[in-house]
Amino acid sequence: MIKKPPKMCKKQNIIETINLTKKFGTNIAVDSLSLSIQQGEVFGLLGPNGAGKTTFLSMLCTIMKPTSGTALINGYDIIREHPFVRRSIGIVFQDPSVDSDMTARENLQMHADLYDVPVSEQKNRIKAVLQLVGLLDKADDFLYTYSGGMRRRLEIARGLLHYPKVLFLDEPTIGLDPRSREHIWEYIRKLRERENMTIILTTHYMEEADSLCDRIAIIDNGKIVVMDKPSLLKEGIGGDTITIGCNEPERLHQLLIREKLSERILISDMEVKAGVKNGNLVLPRVLESAFNAGIHINSVTISRPDMNDVFIHHTGKTLQVDEVREKSGRLAMMKRRRAR
Repeated sequence: MIKKPPKMCKKQNIIETINLTKKFGTNIAVDSLSLSIQQGEVFGLLGPNGAGKTTFLSMLCTIMKPTSGTALINGYDIIREHPFVRRSIGIVFQDPSVDSDMTARENLQMHADLYDVPVSEQKNRIKAVLQLVGLLDKADDFLYTYSGGMRRRLEIARGLLHYPKVLFLDEPTIGLDPRSREHIWEYIRKLRERENMTIILTTHYMEEADSLCDRIAIIDNGKIVVMDKPSLLKEGIGGDTITIGCNEPERLHQLLIREKLSERILISDMEVKAGVKNGNLVLPRVLESAFNAGIHINSVTISRPDMNDVFIHHTGKTLQVDEVREKSGRLAMMKRRRAR
C-alpha cells in the first residue's frame, strides 16, 4: 500500500499545468497549455471533437504521458509522482465502466479494495456515497436492473469512494433523458457544497457548462482560445443572436453576407444564426431582404448570447454530441498506448 503524505498546491491551486504538451508524430494534440484551477472550483472544459480535450484530461489522469511540460495535482507531479496523483483523483468516464452482473454494493466493494480504502472504513464509506447519490435503497440490486441515469449516479459514487481531491467527469450526462440529467446536476452541485471538491467537467450540453461551472475554458487545436466565468464570456461577445428557420439557409447565409447585415453567421440544420449588435433594428431588414429574394421564413427568434454563441464565436463551430467520433478517438488513444 502506498502511503499518501499530506500535500497541497501553493496558493490553493489544486491543479497547475506548466507548458503541458502532447504530440503524436507531427500532430500537436495539446500545445503548451498552462493554467491553474483552484480547490473547490467547478471547471468546465469545452471543445469540438479533435480539439485536444480528451488528450489533455488523459495526461492529468496519468493515463497518458506528456511529450513535454508537466502538471501538479494536489501538489504531486503527474510524471514523477503518478501513484499519489491517482489517489488524489476520481474519474467518471463517458463510457459505462461498472459491472452489470454485480450489485451496486459489490461494485463499490471491488473499487474500495482496488484503491486500498481501509477495511475498517469501507462499509461506512460505501453507505455514505450511495446515500449521497440516492441509491442506498438499491444497493443490493443488480446493475442490469438499473436505468442509465442510475448507473451514472453509481459511477459518480464509485469515483468518490476513496475521497479524491479532484473529480473528473467526462460527459456525465450524455445519452440520458432530461430528468436523469437534472438528477446528475443536482448531485454535482451537492458535491461542490458538501465536499469542497474540485470538479473538472467536460460536456456537450451548453446549459450544463453555464449553470454548473465557475469558469470555462474552450480548447481548439490544442490551445485554450478563451477562459473565464460563463457570465463574462457571454458579455464578451456582446450583441444579439437572430435565429431564422427557412427553406434555403445557404442562400440566406450568402444574402446576409452580401448585404453586410451580419459578420458572424452559422448554419445549423435548416436554421441560420446571425450575430448582430441590435437585433430589433436589424431583424426587419433581414426579413425584407429574404422576402425580396423569395426565401420562405418558417421561424424567427432573437436572443441574448448564450454559451453556444460563445462557442461558435471563438471556434466557428457548433458543439454537437457525436458519440461515434468520440469513441473512435478513445479507441485510437488506447491503441497508441498499447503501441508505446
